[in-house]
Amino acid sequence: MANSKSGRHVFTFDGGDQLTTIGCTFFVSYLYHSYIDPSHKNWDSVKTKKSRISTIARSKCYYHGWLNQIASMSIARLNKNTLGLDGSTVKAMALAIQKALREPLV
Repeated sequence: MANSKSGRHVFTFDGGDQLTTIGCTFFVSYLYHSYIDPSHKNWDSVKTKKSRISTIARSKCYYHGWLNQIASMSIARLNKNTLGLDGSTVKAMALAIQKALREPLV
């Protein structure tokens, strides 16, 4: 759904406006770095990373829903990113994050 004021696509699911601001691939890349592999740094090249990370930090209640939505997105849609990640990799990363979030911390 396009926002009538800005003309940009806005996701219509819960918290979709925040995920639109963050970007699906940035969200997955940053969480992958945070929860799975600290050496993963694709997200770090984005100039607006500070504001995106701030939005991620205050949107924790949406993580599970967003990851489910991203897992169901088409690979072609997820291929459209500037982080150098292909859609199938983004999906695999999202699934790994989902698994990590379900497992209890030791």
